[in-house]
Amino acid sequence: MGFNGAAHLPKVCIIGAGPSGFTTAKRLKDANVPYDCFEVSDNIGGNWYFNNPNGMSSCYESLHIDTSKWRLAFEDFPVPDDWPDFPHHSQLLQYFHDYVDHFGVRETITFNTGVDHAARGDNGLWEVRLSTSETRTYDALIVANGHHWDPRIPDEYPGEFDGYQVHSHHYRDPFEPYDFRGKKVMVVGGGNSAMDISSELSQRPIADTLYISLRRGIWVLPKYMNGKPADKAVLPAWLPSGLGRKLARGAIKKSIGNMEDYGLPKPDHEPLEGHPSVSGEFLTRVGCGDINVKGAIDRLDGNGVVFNDGTREEVDAIVWATGYKISFPFFSDDLLKPDENHKFDLFKRMVRDGFDNLFFVGLAQPLPTLVNLADQQAKLIAAYLTGEYALPPREEMQAITRKDDEFHRGHFYASPRHTIQIDFNAYCKDLNRELKLGEARAISKQKALPVPPRAMETA
Repeated sequence: MGFNGAAHLPKVCIIGAGPSGFTTAKRLKDANVPYDCFEVSDNIGGNWYFNNPNGMSSCYESLHIDTSKWRLAFEDFPVPDDWPDFPHHSQLLQYFHDYVDHFGVRETITFNTGVDHAARGDNGLWEVRLSTSETRTYDALIVANGHHWDPRIPDEYPGEFDGYQVHSHHYRDPFEPYDFRGKKVMVVGGGNSAMDISSELSQRPIADTLYISLRRGIWVLPKYMNGKPADKAVLPAWLPSGLGRKLARGAIKKSIGNMEDYGLPKPDHEPLEGHPSVSGEFLTRVGCGDINVKGAIDRLDGNGVVFNDGTREEVDAIVWATGYKISFPFFSDDLLKPDENHKFDLFKRMVRDGFDNLFFVGLAQPLPTLVNLADQQAKLIAAYLTGEYALPPREEMQAITRKDDEFHRGHFYASPRHTIQIDFNAYCKDLNRELKLGEARAISKQKALPVPPRAMETA
């Protein structure tokens, strides 16, 4: 297993074979960079592998991706022509399988093998201990373990709940492992999973009563605008960001009106000042009375829930659609862990200050899509590992990171939800610009390898 590549290039370890991991592997393979890619599951797909035996997939049976097919395709592998605008998760997974087989990546992945621990030694090399108890040495490490697998269940609410509880991560369908039919159900959260699950369970043949608890007002954006997938109308990257958001907000409000007209609380922010919740069904079900909107939770109360307005509702089950923690369980170094607010500064969302042979891929919340983010990021990584790209000086990297952070998330309201937010179009444009700048820096250094190939010598 693994890809041998060129002996004069650094040996790389890739953690994970979801879309971020296998697209990175493909880019390294194209560049002849030797690598091992380890996947704890028995197959590729990561979060999009329904009922993934590794327990890390959040796919529910009815899930359709909220990004249109026009926006999620890999750069050199088009999606099938006969796809619907918003494909089912099974179609997306098949697309992934077709990709790894087409480019010969599958045979380079080691399945049923996780990374238990990774640490950089005093010599700069990475010591990686596998779930098989074997330890291997690498020149560079690429983290592609995803950030939608470690569910966060709030622990700030006093009291106890006697009924059934499940995080949306473990929700699969209305019937198994818990039968929601005829039950009083409360969904907590205002993200995409909350929209989908509450819309599904609120159908009259399923839940008796469906509540959704929202701590704040949200904007729920449609999947279609003017008869076309809404994300096809993404404004060009050259347009000034402030003007672009102003134009987009006007179009959104004209299309969907005010949230309070549907019976939702009035948002305390404008459209696109928060990561959008997208649904083609939720607003209709709220307007029809199938979904009953409640405010923030005050406390859990046996067979019910008490809300901040003093009201109490009896419920049989709670679905916590409350997001995820960003976790790297294989790191013990605190410098390689985000803070309590999920803030984790990375140059171009990839490079941690002080670690020039460590890369994170797919660790962002892009608009409109995460699927093909690493496909773009891996261009820079491959160029770096082959001496075709050089990083800026450390102080310049720090300054750029602060500037990028302000650009991408400065207009969002303060929340851990937005710490890794980026605009995909603008990010990719900037990434290409940085690649050109880095190529010039590499030429000035005579394209010397920034990460020398030493791991093979110690093997």
